[in-house]
Amino acid sequence: MPLIPIIAFLRFLFHFFQSIWSALRDPNNPEFRGLLSLVLITLGTGTLVYHWVEGWNLLDSLYFSVVTLTTIGFGDLSPKTAVGKIFTMIYILVGLGILAGFISALASYTVKHQTPGQHRPAEKQTERSKESQ
Repeated sequence: MPLIPIIAFLRFLFHFFQSIWSALRDPNNPEFRGLLSLVLITLGTGTLVYHWVEGWNLLDSLYFSVVTLTTIGFGDLSPKTAVGKIFTMIYILVGLGILAGFISALASYTVKHQTPGQHRPAEKQTERSKESQ
């Protein structure tokens, strides 16, 4: 397995969590803290409901909650009970909005607080092509 993609992924994770931490510490950003709290409550609720209703262990329940709300849906787990299916329908409708709001707030914060010398990869590509002309 090539090392470069792994390093790029780890760098992405570092910047992702750094942005979350920075946004949490910003006193002018109470909306972000509220949305992060709602995301954690939503994932926790989903985890506990699937654990109790479907009888899955906590890891499988959390995994299913994350996969469902991110709309990945691998299909390896699915609710079998009527209560689990009904909860999932409501969970998706409510949870998707909360997760989308959180991701939007994080992206907005990250773009606003990007340092002036920091460029996105697409901008670097454009700069290189201008220099070569």
